[in-house]
Amino acid sequence: MNSNYRIVSKEMLTPLVCRMKVEAPRLASSVYPGQFLIVRAEECGERIPLTVSDYDAEEGTVTIVTQMIGASTRDICAFEEGESFADVVGPLGVPSEFVNMSDEELRSSRFVFIAGGVGAAPVYPQVKWLHSRGVAVDVIVGAKSSELMIYKDEMSRVCDNLYICTDDGSEGFKGLVTARLESLVKEEGKKYTQVVAIGPMIMMKFASITARNLGIPVIVSLNTLMVDGTGMCGACRVTVAGKTRFACVEGPEFDGYEVDFDEAMRRQGMYRGHEQASEPHICKIGRGK
Repeated sequence: MNSNYRIVSKEMLTPLVCRMKVEAPRLASSVYPGQFLIVRAEECGERIPLTVSDYDAEEGTVTIVTQMIGASTRDICAFEEGESFADVVGPLGVPSEFVNMSDEELRSSRFVFIAGGVGAAPVYPQVKWLHSRGVAVDVIVGAKSSELMIYKDEMSRVCDNLYICTDDGSEGFKGLVTARLESLVKEEGKKYTQVVAIGPMIMMKFASITARNLGIPVIVSLNTLMVDGTGMCGACRVTVAGKTRFACVEGPEFDGYEVDFDEAMRRQGMYRGHEQASEPHICKIGRGK
């Protein structure tokens, strides 16, 4: 078995969400928040793009969080500690915009991140990066119930304020993350210079509408549109400010005001059946006809 890309640790965060720490020294030393990698579990397996949810350059590891929604993601989650993936490629995509901001710009900023469901995993390294530089960061994390909440403890250690939202009221604020953002600004007097929303497409759509109504710029991550991770398949096409963009190579982060979310959700729905199919995808690249 390939000794590279060894799984150092594995844990199930929920019955359908798996977190793995994987050996990938070169990737760990060059990745930035907002970027993603591609995992190929087996030699002829499907390419699965996953946002990096943590990294440690000294340790030489990257952390991935995988939600089991189809055959290929179930295959990834079936691997155990000590086993190795066939390939882990990255970093890919454009880093978060704030990585290029000056120290002065960062210090004068006030970020609020909105994480919906599994979106908490890609939010975490961004908040961690900002926190390490002394930047003020609040985080709103939403889930259907407290049992499905992930990264709560980790997030609380790297942000100024953590606000929990659950649909059923089992923990924290009962209601939508967008309603919590609105109450923080309008009722509690919070002042933010930037909203970053990562999670289900419908959540990001309404987070963008809410942020616009509050007069706050918003960045969203369209990582859920990605299929092959290179832009070649065209599945990640999205209209941003009236122009066709590719989330894999030009994103995954875009200005939420400018994204055509209705088109993006239609495109995402086109592939849902394939994701949930029991027959795994067989990669034919490099295998001839």
